[in-house]
Amino acid sequence: MTQEQWGEIRQRLLKTVGQNNYTTWIEPLVPGQVANGIAILNVPTNFFGNYVSQNFSDLILHELNAEGITASRLNFVLSSQTNAAPKAQQTTTLRATSAQKTGGMNSTAPLEPRFSFDNFVVGKPNELAHAAARRVAEGGPVTFNPLFLYGGVGLGKTHLMHAIAQELQQRKPEMNVLYLSAEQFMYRFVQALRDRKMMDFKELFRSVDVLMVDDVQFIAGKDSTQEEFFHTFNALVDQHKQIIISADRAPTDIKDLEERVKSRLQCGLVVDLHPTDYELRLGILQSKLETQQKNYPDLEVGEGVLEFLAHRITSNVRVLEGALTRLFAFASLVGREINMDLTQDCLADVLRSNERKITVEEIQRKVSEHFNIRLSDMIGPKRLRSFARPRQIAMYLSKQLTSRSLPEIGRRFGGRDHTTVMHGVRRIEELKQSDSQIAEDLELLGRALKS
Repeated sequence: MTQEQWGEIRQRLLKTVGQNNYTTWIEPLVPGQVANGIAILNVPTNFFGNYVSQNFSDLILHELNAEGITASRLNFVLSSQTNAAPKAQQTTTLRATSAQKTGGMNSTAPLEPRFSFDNFVVGKPNELAHAAARRVAEGGPVTFNPLFLYGGVGLGKTHLMHAIAQELQQRKPEMNVLYLSAEQFMYRFVQALRDRKMMDFKELFRSVDVLMVDDVQFIAGKDSTQEEFFHTFNALVDQHKQIIISADRAPTDIKDLEERVKSRLQCGLVVDLHPTDYELRLGILQSKLETQQKNYPDLEVGEGVLEFLAHRITSNVRVLEGALTRLFAFASLVGREINMDLTQDCLADVLRSNERKITVEEIQRKVSEHFNIRLSDMIGPKRLRSFARPRQIAMYLSKQLTSRSLPEIGRRFGGRDHTTVMHGVRRIEELKQSDSQIAEDLELLGRALKS
């Protein structure tokens, strides 16, 4: 395999896997010989080779063959065992940057300029997260450390993380802000172990003013990385340095995360970015409409189109914004006005995939909020009436609004037996006929969950 061929392959991989994955996992690879259908790739560590094999091998093989290189299998070889070792190590050696001494942004995850506070549409589901992020971005002392943001895909976690980093960069250019993903933290840690540069690693991470780690759930189950993360966390908190973390779920719900790490992550402010509601989705569409109309000044959006999209596309903000972009591009290409007919034709696949799917977890959260009790109490073993009745209502709604079986519902309610769920469902069916308050609660909750 020639360097020119590998260069072409790398460019295509960059477009496919994205800049972060490319920089972390593809760029350090050094190509070797290809013989008997086996392509050799030199890697800095065994761990690195195993990760690339599990996550990117099929894609790399596809690109190799597309380039005319016949290969059916990849063989990962440690760089230290080949003549290519110096080059591979040169590209991956951990070193402290000048940002440590001079202040500034030290980011291994490129920041997206669009992800600013000005472009973040605030609504009830995300107003607390937005307010907390704004406070941290001021760069002054705050009463909570860390700030832990969590929520599903496309709800705004990464947007807020980028906004904080960029705001700090503008307000406090002298501050040393380090922003990276948990995956990159782990990779740097592994590099430091391999190269015997743990002191450099510790110096880099413990000399920052603000540490920002995205997708922290990635370190779950990785004991050595968790150990180092824990010590880094403690060192920074002791120095009153700010830590900002994001994840796809609450600390208590991250499986295989050590209890001491969970405890540390919960010692500050933990904020849930709830799924968007109709008003927030409509606000986002109205905000993005201005940008689209600048790009397509001759196109107008017909009456009811934005409202229709806000009702029907509920999965996440990225899909919602993408649908509007696609709608304008399609209308421009085919020369039609943007009305309801065009919207349904253009977005038929998106609308089908976004048919409302209510989850048991969503029901549990809504019910606990409605009755002003903790989610852990509703799911937990306590049998107090103030917990038991909401629990039965949540079981009833789970049976009515999801396709989950009784045993599956029981498992999500603290591992209860299906007969317990059945009893709860029957009890609520009886009470809603005789208790007007319960009937009203069910109506309100049902409407909120379907909106």
